Amino acid sequence: MKSLVLLLLATELFAQKQTLPTSAGDVSITPLYHASALIQAGGKTIYIDPAKPANFTGLPKADLILITHIHPDHFDPDAIAALSQPDTLVIAPPSVVEQFPSAHPIANGETQHWSQWTIEAVLAYNLKRGPAPGQFYHPKGRDNGYVLTYGGKRIYFSADTENTPEMRALKNIDLAFVCMNLPYTMPPQEAADAVRAFHPKVVIPYHYRGSDLGIFKQRLAGSGIEVRILDWYPR
Repeated sequence: MKSLVLLLLATELFAQKQTLPTSAGDVSITPLYHASALIQAGGKTIYIDPAKPANFTGLPKADLILITHIHPDHFDPDAIAALSQPDTLVIAPPSVVEQFPSAHPIANGETQHWSQWTIEAVLAYNLKRGPAPGQFYHPKGRDNGYVLTYGGKRIYFSADTENTPEMRALKNIDLAFVCMNLPYTMPPQEAADAVRAFHPKVVIPYHYRGSDLGIFKQRLAGSGIEVRILDWYPR
């Protein structure tokens, strides 16, 4: 019975797999839960922000793990351990490296190369939302979004952010994963305004718990941007 349940879960996950053709071969991206995703290309396996309660049973071990910031729905040492093998590389902002010293640091604005991938760290932060006046849930300079380039295609993961100038200034994004949830990031209206500004070819909402995705999609109607809605919260 347990094997059947796991098989059904895996089937549900991979039914939502997105495929992006590139000059170096296809990139597949599978939503796992909330902000966790599995990326596969060129025989390599990458996870971004693997964290509970995502179920990693039966999934391949990681060659690379990317972490965006210190919050537990993005940085989960237990999930990292479960997915790691002896040569797994973990890349993360310095604030995560302070808590996970075996990780390799990448700071805002830096670019690194791994295998056939180029990894650009983009600022991710709040402009106005925080737990108290003068405080922010995600202060500027601490957290990373990522632009990942493979075979000439550019994939953006926003991490937790608001409609920042850095996001609006992005160029040539083929596929974007953009957050929206209050009070921690931004509402769908603001997320759509940001997406209109940098105009990816395709956008997929993620990290959207409780948000009205219909508003997001409606705000992008007529923009020429393809909106794909996936279920990031499987039961």
